[in-house]
Amino acid sequence: MNYAHIHLILNHIPVIGIGFVTLLLIVAVVRKSGELITAALGFTIMVSLATVPVYLTGPLAEGVLEDLHLPDVSKERIEAHEEKAEMAFISIEAAGALAIITLFARRYSSKLGSMVIVLTLLALIISGGLVAWTADLGGKIHHQEIRSDTGP
Repeated sequence: MNYAHIHLILNHIPVIGIGFVTLLLIVAVVRKSGELITAALGFTIMVSLATVPVYLTGPLAEGVLEDLHLPDVSKERIEAHEEKAEMAFISIEAAGALAIITLFARRYSSKLGSMVIVLTLLALIISGGLVAWTADLGGKIHHQEIRSDTGP
């Protein structure tokens, strides 16, 4: 097992996790369930923490690919993936930070807590889009069958 393999295994956590916590938070807000909201916020924090090793193994995986000199792997595709990964990482970490803030805000003010829940949900939706885009670009690094063109 090498860093590329580890990165490929771990990268499913934010992809699946963001979708899960976004749906859970939507259901929790619609149901007005404090317990589900707390659970969704807790899972958001866990996903944001689990995303750290995904992000950190990216450059290590890139090194493995560079050493292999695979003919269908282009530096441009890797750089496009890396660029979006940074954006996705920042947005997921922001969602995790907002989830922490929301947990505390809900304890002191229901009105402030409600406002921050909306921000957290918005951050999760944005993160979900960025993670999906990043995953798509990552898949195209080595999988010709999902490329729609020959460029990054």
